[in-house]
Amino acid sequence: MKLPAGYATDVVIRLEANLDDLSPEITGAVLEKLLAAGALDVWFTPIQMKKSRPAVMLSVLAEESLVERLADIIFTETSTFGLRMEEVSRLKLDREFREVVTEFGKVTVKFGLRAGRILQAAPEFESCRAVSERSGQPLKAVYDAAKRAASL
Repeated sequence: MKLPAGYATDVVIRLEANLDDLSPEITGAVLEKLLAAGALDVWFTPIQMKKSRPAVMLSVLAEESLVERLADIIFTETSTFGLRMEEVSRLKLDREFREVVTEFGKVTVKFGLRAGRILQAAPEFESCRAVSERSGQPLKAVYDAAKRAASL
């Protein structure tokens, strides 16, 4: 496959398990544990399993070096007896973090670049929350101000 120029690429592992007998409170806790252990991303997709049982599919993206640790968490904290694993190639924007000045204070913004050109800008949530708490302004107002300040 010929990849377009100017993008960053890497290969990660996707772990997946179908869960049809796990409490939603537990799935939320599992998501938090996996992220804390270094997972790149974790999500649940609603699915329908055999015998018409509603379920969720747990998906985890991880660096190969963390697969054993994350698999141990999944097997210990969920009801699954098996995991699917596959290598996934990713096409990514280069990332750069910059501070922008808003009327409420400085906010960190993540910029996504392709070949040096900015294609995306996203205020960092924790930075917005800290500015919101310091300034007494609503979080949404700080987020919106950071988006405006980041637009070039």
